[in-house]
Amino acid sequence: MATRQLCRSIVLQSLYEWDFYKQKADFTGILERNLQEFGPGIDEPEFAWKLAKGVIEHKKEIDDIITKAAPDWPLEQIAPVDRNALRIGLYELLFADREEVPPKVAINEAIEIAKNYGGPNSGKFINGVLGTVYREIGEPGKDDKPKPKDPSSDRAGSQEEKEENK
Repeated sequence: MATRQLCRSIVLQSLYEWDFYKQKADFTGILERNLQEFGPGIDEPEFAWKLAKGVIEHKKEIDDIITKAAPDWPLEQIAPVDRNALRIGLYELLFADREEVPPKVAINEAIEIAKNYGGPNSGKFINGVLGTVYREIGEPGKDDKPKPKDPSSDRAGSQEEKEENK
């Protein structure tokens, strides 16, 4: 599991626990304990702290967005894993540095977290809500072109080159 993916999972677990205690427990202590227990050797623990801090600081705005994007699902009725995966995904989609976490990466990571920790339909639910928000904000980065591939790094060559060399 990649470091940032592990950080997201630890933040999800910490938010879940914080939710369980009706957000009255010391979140800093929860995250610190979970990082020590589940993330020894993480290269960038500051990413987990930054992500968690951002989600908590923007929680009211994020929860309002969830309520608007999923009107058939009152926030309290959304499964805690799904609710917190949405919070993480929406924070990264709307408030994080897009250079650091492109919008589509934010969406895909939230979907993966939901698939790994949620129920059988969690990934679809997260995809639907985040996809709706992404379209409403104008699909940032949609037309960004991938960085050109360095031809020297492709030792095998393209399929056409292989056919020509036969």
